[in-house]
Amino acid sequence: MTFRHASRFALLALPVLLAACATTRAPVRQAGDAVTLGLQEQREKALVDTGHWTLEGRLSVSDGKDSGSGGLTWRQDGEHYEFTVRAPVTGRSFRLTGGPDGAELEGLDGGPRRGPDAESLMASAVGWQIPMTELKRWVLGLRADGGPADIAFGTDKLPSRIVQDGWTVDYRQWDAARHPPMPLRVFAEKAPYKVRLSIEDWSFGR
Repeated sequence: MTFRHASRFALLALPVLLAACATTRAPVRQAGDAVTLGLQEQREKALVDTGHWTLEGRLSVSDGKDSGSGGLTWRQDGEHYEFTVRAPVTGRSFRLTGGPDGAELEGLDGGPRRGPDAESLMASAVGWQIPMTELKRWVLGLRADGGPADIAFGTDKLPSRIVQDGWTVDYRQWDAARHPPMPLRVFAEKAPYKVRLSIEDWSFGR
């Protein structure tokens, strides 16, 4: 068995819990108007410099053939990140860390793997496409910096879908009690790849 196959097998040993990320909100999508686009600009201005945050929740990933899931802690500290997935039964952890100088993935059979960035490291080590650079913006409910985005809104005047860089990002639930509101269910898809986040808690600051 090759290292890549062994690594993929280890990561895919996480139980499949896609049902835990079930849709909780009707997918209403309305074109932006002066009100909704104005509110989104206010949200983006309020969060544009937010570089220090932590989310706790669950992650599900699929490449169209294989899938896996587990508990997630994502700590963002400026350009540096710590992305940890925990298996719900065995407690085994997979930890992705890095920044501008590269990325490291720990917890795989055969020892840590290193790469120039999170995206290429995940793709080479386990065959998954997770757009970490864009996702750190999308998970906040913001458009990424990588190119034009098509954005639609729900009846609550919050984003319900962002289409950007070939990915479709659906927002299924928001925590509207926060100021500004924060996403709780984020589904990103670029066929055949799917990334689903079910967020239980947000915290901000160092």
